[in-house]
Amino acid sequence: MSSKRKKLRVETVKKTVKGKVYTSVLLRCSFRKDGKVKHETLGNLTQLPPDVIEFIQRRLSGELAENAPNSSFEIVRSLPHGNVMAVLQTAKQLGLEQLLASRPCRERDLIMALIVARVLSPRSKLSTNTALSAETAKHTLAEELELDEVDVHQLYAAMDWLVERQTRIENKLAKKHLQDGHLVLFDVSSSYYTGRKSPLIKHGYSRDHRQDRP
Repeated sequence: MSSKRKKLRVETVKKTVKGKVYTSVLLRCSFRKDGKVKHETLGNLTQLPPDVIEFIQRRLSGELAENAPNSSFEIVRSLPHGNVMAVLQTAKQLGLEQLLASRPCRERDLIMALIVARVLSPRSKLSTNTALSAETAKHTLAEELELDEVDVHQLYAAMDWLVERQTRIENKLAKKHLQDGHLVLFDVSSSYYTGRKSPLIKHGYSRDHRQDRP
């Protein structure tokens, strides 16, 4: 492909389906490859406000000076979004929402936020609450889950709600993954025991490197 800069343009495309006309505003470019002119769609601008689309058109057509955006607006903050969508959509595809509760509720959304936030950036509940608040947001997670304002006490209340549903969630998991005759094994090899009489003392060693414990 030529190293020359691609020339961008805004195109309005109309498509008629079953008598109904659909209009799309696309950001496109043309370039030459192997002696042929190629066209590429870079983005869909349909949902942007009309004045923003007009500004982009005028800027790309040369009606506005190159430094025009600097005098018109300023980017104050840009929140990470791709990582949020990757983890959130994966969790939903795995059926995590339905596992927590079959019906939508705020507690379920808050628990989803806690789980996804834990994957994105493990931190304390207070710090997580800060990352979910609109003014101090670290990503778009709260916006994607439509949480609005989140108070740290709501997060703790949601955790209490989750504990109350523990047996129900475990039964769902067992019904989905286990059949008669299956066993569930729990790995406790990284734990230590405070007693001196437990028969478990003679098995292995403390992987937490507690010298004062068996």
